[in-house]
Amino acid sequence: MKRMWICSGMMLLLAACGQNASEQQRQIVLHDSEGNEISVPARKALGVSADRVRYPGFRQETLVLKEGSVRREGARPLSCDILLERDVPIKLRDSVTVYADVFRPVDGGKRPAILAWSPYGKEIGGQMLDDVPARAGVPLDATSGLEKFEGPDPAYWVAHGYAVVNVDKRGAYMSEGDLLYWGHEDALDGCDVIEWIASRDWCNGKVGMSGNSWLTVSQWFIAAERPEHLAAIAPWEGFCDHYRESGTRGGIPAPEFPEMIAETFSSAHGMLEDQPRMIVEKPFMCDYWEDKAAKVENIEIPAYVVASYTNSVHTHGTFAGYRRMASKEKWLRVHDTQEWYDYYTPENVEDLRKFFDHYLKGVDNGWENTPRVRLSVLNPGGEDIVGREEEEFPLARTVYHRMYLSAADSLLLMDTLPAQEDSSVYDSGAENSQVIFRYRMAEPTEITGYMKLHLWVSALDNDDMDLAVRVEKLSRDGEPLPDATGSLIAATGRLRVSMRQLDSARSTEAEPYYTFTTEQKLEPGEIVPVEIEIWPMGLMFGKDEILQLTVGAYKPENAAIPFGSARISVPEEGFTFMPGEQVGMITVGGNETECADPAEVVASPATHNAGRHCIYTGGKYDSYLYVPVIP
Repeated sequence: MKRMWICSGMMLLLAACGQNASEQQRQIVLHDSEGNEISVPARKALGVSADRVRYPGFRQETLVLKEGSVRREGARPLSCDILLERDVPIKLRDSVTVYADVFRPVDGGKRPAILAWSPYGKEIGGQMLDDVPARAGVPLDATSGLEKFEGPDPAYWVAHGYAVVNVDKRGAYMSEGDLLYWGHEDALDGCDVIEWIASRDWCNGKVGMSGNSWLTVSQWFIAAERPEHLAAIAPWEGFCDHYRESGTRGGIPAPEFPEMIAETFSSAHGMLEDQPRMIVEKPFMCDYWEDKAAKVENIEIPAYVVASYTNSVHTHGTFAGYRRMASKEKWLRVHDTQEWYDYYTPENVEDLRKFFDHYLKGVDNGWENTPRVRLSVLNPGGEDIVGREEEEFPLARTVYHRMYLSAADSLLLMDTLPAQEDSSVYDSGAENSQVIFRYRMAEPTEITGYMKLHLWVSALDNDDMDLAVRVEKLSRDGEPLPDATGSLIAATGRLRVSMRQLDSARSTEAEPYYTFTTEQKLEPGEIVPVEIEIWPMGLMFGKDEILQLTVGAYKPENAAIPFGSARISVPEEGFTFMPGEQVGMITVGGNETECADPAEVVASPATHNAGRHCIYTGGKYDSYLYVPVIP
């Protein structure tokens, strides 16, 4: 299975169902870890009866799901009997009640538990792989259908002696309260549920967390609060700083993807924290955005972290979470496919079980001898390196190299600074609003780690610039090297030039870190240096293959995931059924355009691009690409 570029990090072309929120907007009051109040706008969420959210109904019952039965036609049959406690109430510290489905073995023994935390539904919900072309390569029979979207499959884990708890977090579906994003208060909710799980007579007192995307982001935040009975986590691709890594990367507000997700949420009782609106209305770092950055340095428990280079939302944060956490027992695996496909690949599930068996069951299985880093290096047009054993990331043996930009006619990247000053201009409003520089490899070369672009720029007709950069590999003939899906692999960076101020205490030579607290507008024609952070990448080049650097005007990325479109049929009674058995069914889904309130949809703000951009090179303008070469 080659890389699938359909992932939870893709963007949405906003439906033209409204541009401005209601003036009479409800506010939610949040509290950060210091107890400070943060007032946040709220919006309506879809009701539980909306087709798009695919809510299968509220039913408090205890069932035994029989071995061999299925949740839906084509799903994997259960390999053992499973005790299901459905819509179990859990009271949080402020007396709000949330509801969970608990899957566990029928023998009544004490078991470790795995918590899956998100607002996506307890199994069927508003986001499902069925909405994605080819299910991102994950066969329908790869899982039982009991799993929360992006979460662990209860059928597998119960068969191996675990309980799985799928929660509708605060405000989701029938759970009470307002539906919150990540942050201190949501993390405390997670801690409450973990301690509730650990207190059950069926639990051995050890709780783990697993899952991808939202479920990973939740792990960073909840684990940072250090709940007593959280024993291990498995973050499988997810950012840890919403402002810097998703909503306002490079200081450029980008609400497209958060807006798409927000439109799929359902709440029967409360409102939805309007994070897309905050992206537009709060473009600078503030108390709200500080609360949306997980304090991963507080995490000291064992962690199995999975990352990739090719996720447009998760890549940087997954690596950052791994690097910054304080745990001495942490492992990193970097894959070369797609997050959902990787998460449900059988050998990876087995690998995760070995980790959890060791830390949640106390099994002496040699997990501690697992290489601390298992790295992939991508090789478009050739064969990827997968699972190479390393001791750390970034690699200690990295040798950084400066590739200097030359804006002469040939537009090259050079090993030495060109003596002659030169410049290249493009129209930021044109279709081809970019300039390209190339470097031909003299020998086989691996570039793995963090890059940056040091660039001298000016806006000839404006007071600001929104820039986007790409680093990718071309063939010896200068042709693109798409993967099996037709997608191109690229390391990327963004920067709003007025937001270029660096945090000197946290920046390094290879990794700029911006304050995002100060706006420094340009005078027309003023030439300034900027440091553009480029997210981590691993690329292998053969002799004479070409590294291509593209510098251009940032344009919002618009691509849809039709969440809610698939129609899913499940039993009206009994939860599962024997394959081929004729039972009453309910069918949910079939609408990917439902919108709770068209007036509350958040549109993408205009970029800060207008007129001509100029790139300066050579002489005193030492523009260069800083690349991590692995000897």
